[in-house]
Amino acid sequence: MKKLENLFIGLILVFFIWYNPTPFQVLELKTFDWLMSTQEPVQDQMIVLVDIDEKIVEAYRGYPLPRSLYSTLMERTPAIPGITVLMPDPDLRDPRNDFILQNTLIDVPSVLAYAASTQASEGGPHVGTAQIGEDPLPWLLTYPGILRQTPVLAEYAQGVGLINSAPEVDGVVRRVPVVVAAQDKLYPSFALEMLRVAVGDPSYQIKTTNTGIEGIRIPSYPTIKTDANARVWITSNVKFYRQSAAEYLREPIEGAAFAIFGVTAEGIVNPVPTAAGSVYPHEVQANVLHHLLNGTSPIQPSWSQIAELGVALLIILLLIFTASNVYISAPVFLTSIGGLMYGSWYAFQSSYLLDVSGIIIISFLFWTIITFRNFIQQYFMRMEIKKQFGTYVSPDLVKKLQKDPSLLRLGGETKRLTFLFSDIRGFTPISEKYQSNPQGLTELINRFLDNQTEIILKHGGTIDKYMGDCIMAFWNAPLDVEDQERKATECVLEMREALGELNERLREEGLDEINTGAGINSGLCVVGNFGSSNRFDYSVLGDSVNLAARLESSCKTYDTDLVISEYSLVEGYDYKFLDEVTVKGKSEPVKIYTIQK
Repeated sequence: MKKLENLFIGLILVFFIWYNPTPFQVLELKTFDWLMSTQEPVQDQMIVLVDIDEKIVEAYRGYPLPRSLYSTLMERTPAIPGITVLMPDPDLRDPRNDFILQNTLIDVPSVLAYAASTQASEGGPHVGTAQIGEDPLPWLLTYPGILRQTPVLAEYAQGVGLINSAPEVDGVVRRVPVVVAAQDKLYPSFALEMLRVAVGDPSYQIKTTNTGIEGIRIPSYPTIKTDANARVWITSNVKFYRQSAAEYLREPIEGAAFAIFGVTAEGIVNPVPTAAGSVYPHEVQANVLHHLLNGTSPIQPSWSQIAELGVALLIILLLIFTASNVYISAPVFLTSIGGLMYGSWYAFQSSYLLDVSGIIIISFLFWTIITFRNFIQQYFMRMEIKKQFGTYVSPDLVKKLQKDPSLLRLGGETKRLTFLFSDIRGFTPISEKYQSNPQGLTELINRFLDNQTEIILKHGGTIDKYMGDCIMAFWNAPLDVEDQERKATECVLEMREALGELNERLREEGLDEINTGAGINSGLCVVGNFGSSNRFDYSVLGDSVNLAARLESSCKTYDTDLVISEYSLVEGYDYKFLDEVTVKGKSEPVKIYTIQK
């Protein structure tokens, strides 16, 4: 039973890996950040960044710069140029500059930037796409529209790509979409277009399975592995050669295959937050292009979550079967954690991102919970008798049993006791009203039993048992009680008064009132432990006990809430004679009384 409880707790914790709440996602991303920070720095030899900085903006007396400048930069570059500057409107300085740049775009294979928009628009330029397998649209990041470049430029650029990034749940950009969707069309990223233009292919291919995007391929280039949403990871270890625009105009860096132009002048473009700090949009695209060229972007396999669930469940099972001994479970736990960390690091060396942070968290929580539970159970083991018997007998009996455990044996003694049976009258109609709300009925009965039980124990009575809505109690056992009949009478009258107070609260809450019937009788019985050697109860047996039960059930016959036998009468109370009856199983008549309210 205990193992089943632990398994249930473990399954609840494993559910969090499947559900992957925001804290788990952030922890996963931070883990990946740390893994990537362990990579050796890499100097990219293929890409140069050209910064349009404050000096060039100041030289041209403000921003935006004339389009003729971009034309000059493109003509000066020995590499494939890409411009991440958005130019949706005609040149404000001189519209003729647009035609100068247009002519350069015709002569120089290059890529212009587009941006996905949160506003619906006419859409962007079409780039040929071959779809293999399932429909990719459900898996792609989708935008309402595309913010176009001015048509006089867009129509002549050999490549047009999006420069949008996709922040994670913590607002940091770590993965960049290589393809996105807008208005049921597919649009490539700026980096993908740079590669396509460089190899001279007119289109690209996208392969989709039932688990998401599997890869993107330019026919003349190897397949680009992405995640299920066509994103690739950027890393912080890639370094790029860079020049200011002014330097590039004088003497561009030789040997690079790609030149990406982007604005770094303060106040014009917002930097992009990444795990390595804030960078500019053209740096992000350069990072993506680097990984597309070299195939070095880490991959989070589509099966990784299933693997995480399986490993988490395996560790939970190991901890369950070793939970009884902390000297075994602790090494198992520590070995599991160490193995997970090494496995994650080893997989990363092969460019696979496997998240183990969630598994470590739930394993720690589970091990802590079961270890604490075992500690508590061991700590209270010596109090087991008190915890077991204290729920249904008086505290005095518990103390007696603790002092003399030999009392926990089968058998009993003959002794004169006073018995009380109390039962709810009209319980069936009440329970019928709670057919659709059994918990409500349970709460009501518990309130009643708590209300009445406290008074019985207060007057020195012993609770024998609860029988549904019925309470059975007795006086003068296991410890002697002086004037037991009087104490039982005082008790039942206080129970009547307390019930009235409870009914007042129930009326205020709009609930049904509770009416009871009680029977009191005194006589000889056998009291002691009854049952088997493995399980027994401290209880009473005898005709006098049965008579008390029958007196309680006769309350409805005499339209009263209390019936007392002649054997339990004491001085000082105004008794009202009810009848002289011969109860079932008895040959001699018994006089019965009540005490009116």
